[in-house]
Amino acid sequence: MLARLAIFLQAHGRRVLLAALVGAAVAGFFGISVSKSLWPYDARDPATQSVQAENRFEAAAHRQIDPGVIALIRSGNVRTPDARRRVDAVVSELARQPHVALVQSFYSSHDPAMVSRSGNETYVVAYFKPLSNKALKDVAQRIESRFAGQRDVLLGGSAVANAQVNNRVSQDLARAELFAFPFIFLLSLLFFRSVVAALLPPLLGGLAILLTFFVLRIVANFVDVSVYALNFTTGMGLGLAIDYSLFIVSRYREEAARSGFGTEALVRTLQTAGRTVLFSSSTIAVVVASLIVFPQNFLHSMGIAGAIVAVLAATLALTVLPALLAVLGPRINSLAPRRLQHAAEREARPAQAGAWYRLSRLVMRRPAPIAAASAALLIILGIPFWGIRLIQADQRVLPAASSARQVGDALNDQFPANRTTPLEVVVGAPAGSPQVRGLAARISRLPDVAAVATPQPAGGYSLLPVAPVHGPLTGATEQLVKRVRAIHERFYVGVSGETAQFVDLEHSLAVHLPVVLAIVIGSTVIILFLMTGSVILPIKAVVMNFLSLSAMFGILVFIFQDGHLQGLLGFTSEGALDATQPIFLFAVGFGLATDYGVFLLSRIKEAHDAGAENSEAVAIGLERTGRIVTAAALLFAVAIGAFVTSEVVFVKELGLGAALAVLIDASIIRALLVPSLMELLGPANWWAPRPLRKVYERFGLREATPPAVLSS
Repeated sequence: MLARLAIFLQAHGRRVLLAALVGAAVAGFFGISVSKSLWPYDARDPATQSVQAENRFEAAAHRQIDPGVIALIRSGNVRTPDARRRVDAVVSELARQPHVALVQSFYSSHDPAMVSRSGNETYVVAYFKPLSNKALKDVAQRIESRFAGQRDVLLGGSAVANAQVNNRVSQDLARAELFAFPFIFLLSLLFFRSVVAALLPPLLGGLAILLTFFVLRIVANFVDVSVYALNFTTGMGLGLAIDYSLFIVSRYREEAARSGFGTEALVRTLQTAGRTVLFSSSTIAVVVASLIVFPQNFLHSMGIAGAIVAVLAATLALTVLPALLAVLGPRINSLAPRRLQHAAEREARPAQAGAWYRLSRLVMRRPAPIAAASAALLIILGIPFWGIRLIQADQRVLPAASSARQVGDALNDQFPANRTTPLEVVVGAPAGSPQVRGLAARISRLPDVAAVATPQPAGGYSLLPVAPVHGPLTGATEQLVKRVRAIHERFYVGVSGETAQFVDLEHSLAVHLPVVLAIVIGSTVIILFLMTGSVILPIKAVVMNFLSLSAMFGILVFIFQDGHLQGLLGFTSEGALDATQPIFLFAVGFGLATDYGVFLLSRIKEAHDAGAENSEAVAIGLERTGRIVTAAALLFAVAIGAFVTSEVVFVKELGLGAALAVLIDASIIRALLVPSLMELLGPANWWAPRPLRKVYERFGLREATPPAVLSS
């Protein structure tokens, strides 16, 4: 199949490139505004009690349970007529906005908790009618524009925070691209050894990003896709396009050095490196797509976006890139400084005396100590991960200069504690009924309850706001949620609110995680078995992936949870990581680690199948892939690590985590653990029970036999 594809692309390369150019123009025109179709961050599970309680209340009250807008007003002494007039003006402005169901202030509620301790500040809350998260974001943006320039009013609340995150993500995306592309070109020039070849990865990456945006624009019409998918697909699309460009171009140069530029070189390239790209992209797509199992919008939309970008990057690498190579021919090496040109010629010809060959031989002379030391280092780096603490993303992910962050900080520091983050107890009885009064009395006697507010009527339901003694997401408040839920009444009682949502989030993630682990591990083992015919190599790859990821998570905890490097990276630690990040980074990191593993194992197996004994096959494979894997990892780290420049902490974690995953895998794992363990296992590396050997002989995907062992 790949040979026929290569022959077609060699004959029709210009037509394929013309079609790609037209497709890119169409994709860019329709996909560039994709952010307007995407949804804010949402990590709720619709099947949980907190969401169902919200839905019951909203259906009965015809408004949302939480205020979408909190307007903090620096009014001066709230007891003065001037302060009241200013607050009333803000109330009137909010009440006139579309989809606002209710606006409350200190003067309408007479709640002293709505006045700051100094008496010079108060806040107004606006509740929206039941709306989708995307519609809320749009309404909040319009309200922000109405209050722009009013310096005595700061806007916060969940809807405003989500709108500001959306805007910030779009700005960060543009900045990350401006940061990444020049570095990628310079590094590509260093690794590809010519200007023409160095332009191919950014070109392919740009195409992958445009096409992904276009497909996401289509997908967003049918399912809710998180705005964070933009950052992910930009970094992932660029990174995978770079990886695959390196794999394809380096092999094409190698084959061209042997047989000349033409059909034979392109056929052989797609039969070998193209086959590797197929295996790699299949593994990444399946592993990342496993996130679709989770009901949380953020995770399942990332699964959709990740699978799309992996498939598109591979498709471009197997069609557009070979077409470019066919059209360029020997001009792929054009515009190369003489020193780089000589280096490219040396690298294109088989050698056994290179630095990576010598390193592998050095490692395999003392495999046991090196394997033990490498594993110990990864385990030590992963130790902080055992102390991980989790939170739910809110306005704290925003930079300190954002109004939503400032409002949240002010409510926590200057007003009575925890009144804007209560436990929201939805009761299936009228507000003035004996049932509600009795329930309120029982709740008020529970430990860690600061106050139970007056029940709010909602048709046949009522809402009991319960202020905890301790802050939201603390262990004591989580226990309070469980105590309230343990109260059994003959009428409906459901608990929502920030802490209840977090308790439900943790439970939902724990319930769905085993299925995702089974998909990730099972698909990796199956795909690697079909590629190698071995049972041992896939299992070993899974174990090494876990070691690599534990080290990555340990470093993330050390930085973002424990608060190291805050000044350098420009963030303020919240003492925890977002609960969805470890799962998301696990899937992405596992897929990327397998990506480099597939590339190395394919060259080792190629040499082994050509007759090289185990140690020699490992040395040849590492020599032919060491520089390329290192280059790919560095380029990928720049592409996705550029998001460390984001002002949203959540995105910083994503960028740094993915970059660490590929760098750890390409260095400690591929350079040290793989050769040492393969030397220790010897011929057992290629073992499979007889029934599975028959399966491999029938269904395994093999590549054509190379002309000679040393050409590997």
